[in-house]
Amino acid sequence: MINHIPLFSKVLVQILGSLLCIGLISGCSKSTDESSENQAELLPYLNPTLDIDVRVDDLVSRMTLEEKASQMINKAPAIERLNIPEYNWWNEGLHGVARAGLATVFPQAIGLAATWDEAHMFEVATAISDEARAKHHDFASKGKRFLYQGLTLWSPNINIFRDPRWGRGQETYGEDPYLTGRMAVQFIKGLQGDDPKYLKTVATVKHFAVHNGPEPERHEFDAKASMKDLWETYLPQFEMGIVEGKAYSLMCAYNRYNGEATCAHDLLANDILRGQWNFDGFVVSDCGAINDINAHHKITNSIEESSAVAVKHGTDLNCGLTFYPYESLPKAVELGLISEAEIDVSVKRLFKARMKLGMFDPPEQVPYAQIPYDVVDSQKHKDLSVVSAQKSIVLLKNENKTLPFKKDLEKIAVIGPNSDQWLMLLGNYNGVPSDPVTPLRGIREAVAADTEVVFAQGAELAPGLPMLYPIPAEVLSQKDGSPGLNVDYYNAADLSGDIVFSESQANLDINWNDKAPRADMDDDNFGVRWQGQITPTISGDYQIGVISTCNTKVYLNGDLIASTPYHFRDEYGDPRTKKSDWINLKAGETYQLEVTAGETYADAQVQLVWAEPKPQLKEKAIEVASDADAVVLVMGLTARMEGEEMDIQVDGFRGGDRTKLSLPQNQIELMQAIHALGKPTALVLLNGSALAINWEQENIPAIIEAWYPGQSAGTAIASVLFGDFNPAGRLPVTFYKSVDDLPAFEDYNMTNQTYRFFKGEPLYPFGYGLSYSQFEYSDFVLPDSINQGEGTSLSVRVKNVSDRDGEEVVQVYVSNKNPALKTPLRELKAFKRIHLKAGEEKQVQLELNAKAFMYVTDAGERVFEPGDFEVSIGGGQPYSQLKGSSNVLISKLSLK
Repeated sequence: MINHIPLFSKVLVQILGSLLCIGLISGCSKSTDESSENQAELLPYLNPTLDIDVRVDDLVSRMTLEEKASQMINKAPAIERLNIPEYNWWNEGLHGVARAGLATVFPQAIGLAATWDEAHMFEVATAISDEARAKHHDFASKGKRFLYQGLTLWSPNINIFRDPRWGRGQETYGEDPYLTGRMAVQFIKGLQGDDPKYLKTVATVKHFAVHNGPEPERHEFDAKASMKDLWETYLPQFEMGIVEGKAYSLMCAYNRYNGEATCAHDLLANDILRGQWNFDGFVVSDCGAINDINAHHKITNSIEESSAVAVKHGTDLNCGLTFYPYESLPKAVELGLISEAEIDVSVKRLFKARMKLGMFDPPEQVPYAQIPYDVVDSQKHKDLSVVSAQKSIVLLKNENKTLPFKKDLEKIAVIGPNSDQWLMLLGNYNGVPSDPVTPLRGIREAVAADTEVVFAQGAELAPGLPMLYPIPAEVLSQKDGSPGLNVDYYNAADLSGDIVFSESQANLDINWNDKAPRADMDDDNFGVRWQGQITPTISGDYQIGVISTCNTKVYLNGDLIASTPYHFRDEYGDPRTKKSDWINLKAGETYQLEVTAGETYADAQVQLVWAEPKPQLKEKAIEVASDADAVVLVMGLTARMEGEEMDIQVDGFRGGDRTKLSLPQNQIELMQAIHALGKPTALVLLNGSALAINWEQENIPAIIEAWYPGQSAGTAIASVLFGDFNPAGRLPVTFYKSVDDLPAFEDYNMTNQTYRFFKGEPLYPFGYGLSYSQFEYSDFVLPDSINQGEGTSLSVRVKNVSDRDGEEVVQVYVSNKNPALKTPLRELKAFKRIHLKAGEEKQVQLELNAKAFMYVTDAGERVFEPGDFEVSIGGGQPYSQLKGSSNVLISKLSLK
């Protein structure tokens, strides 16, 4: 027995047991009986049989002040004397595990919201957390604990998409607090799992709380809004995510709210989050937000003061980009700005999270540690990504039943800049799929074998923003004139040391994901040099660049023309394009090419691209479409145009945000030219925000909104175009006719934005979407009255009156008809996505909770007041239906 072995051996056993518990060594797990016998020998914090708070208290009591501060940054270092391994808290899982190599990529969040399907959202989040767990344990088994490899996922983004100009709106679940909250609750539950002891992953709701642009000013912006708007619009979904979803983490935002930094906000952090909602998880700052408190908001005078005030307000973890303000906390204690006891509160929250993730327990006791790596990119998840993309597609228009097209047409023309670029499909915060399907490929795979599918780009994304394609092998050669490029590999990211091996490649378009080029190389520290020549076949102006997640440099004739420095990837994570200025190249002339890339962790992707001269783009598209039997236009935006604090400055876009709602003018002109041919035409839109497609709605017979559909985009789009899937997605945002319909972008007061307050006529209303089927509603059952504080049930009969099976989204809206104060015009308060076979009818029952009949006072108090309410049920909002949508029934209810 262990009590009879020498003291030195007992200490050795204890150390080995500690290492096993925290996963630093493997292959030495004990049976359950042996583990139980040895629990008495473990330090309390390593004993999984003890209460978690006892364990946390014990661990933190053993740490010095400096060690505590070191654990309060996202890149927390190891504490070797306590056998605590390094841990990087920063990971992403918005619509798939992001920025860590191979992963299943589902539709961007706005597309997931367009499914209006809570059960499906849970299924997607479960798949994401399965892959996150599998990848984390695979990384940890190899001693990897880098950025984007942990179990704390900084998703979902549940800010309200208040204004379609916000570039990050694509990351959200739309403009409605109720829809956002319902989808968020299911996403959180899917990420965190249902084990009574362990968290599967940690979900982080962000960005708390009044945050949605403008992107260029986000570090110094003061979002000003009333208490009524706070509780009516900006908080409900956070409350649902915290109180009902039990999200264990929350991220505070960059901006101020009514003068106070959100990461040091009395009302938000102390009163509401920790007080009213009893949140007991941890709060992380947005990355760089602690520094903003003094550097940009000018609220404090030093980094020590910023750190102290943030911790005092419950911001436990400091995410930094290039440095970490919380490293100054020991100095802040010395200056009397904060006490060590106050720091202990945050440190304990952080280690409690790590313990709830099972990081200090034997792996065999943690059920989620048993998830095998083969769930990553599994066929099950690939199939789920197809269904997700199909469910997210919204049919906006289908005049004269233009769709579905027949699969056996003689010739189909696919035209547009978004037709055949896989990165365009993903949106931001994305992983890397193994086999992405573009719209062009999806259409080619869907049609009959003898149907000809022809493609023309037709237009650039926007004037000044050309499409970039991989440089083709035909123009590349080695220095001796043989085809391809010479490639040398090094076992160092800085290309130092000897060449490990060399080979030739036809071109430079490679993705190693989270592996090395060869098994005997270090997959977190290798370098590659490509050398050769470019001999263009067309004279003119070119842009040459690289899409990369590595530290990559491109040289032409010895001059550095483009690079993606690694710190850029550290900040944003996603593959980013860096390109040269315009370079004039001559046909037939040879230019010396060299590309170097260094990989230091996680995933490795390098693609050499160019924008070559493309004369007569529109004319070539017209020629391609002129003899086609049908035309599919694939237009829209990309994550190169709308996103997070970007450097793009082209007409209609500013720093990631938009200044116009229409498509770029060159895309509109292309569509107008194709429309003039009189062909059966369908427009497919890829975008993350609402578009003012006024001319398109008037002139193009069929329009599909596909968002950023993820890896299975082409398969899903083709299934709708050719009738294999009956679309039933619904808009999670209002499509306006003009930016002139909206108040100033910087105005956070809810006056005339979102369907809840908009008094104008939208192009397409929130909740709108068509189907190849037709549905009728009847027998609406609702009580005449209820008492204050009570909810109620309602039911309706829905019948599919078409000859096609289909899905319908039943929506319930509530309007206060005689409010004491200004209230929303109407609010979504219940919904359910249902499936009905052709001719089938169902009695659908929904629940309205008591909060559906509350209103918010100017002081931010939620109260009941007797009065009359209008309740509608149907396939969309009342009074705002376009031709072809389902009918809506309206009834009255009195609150006593």
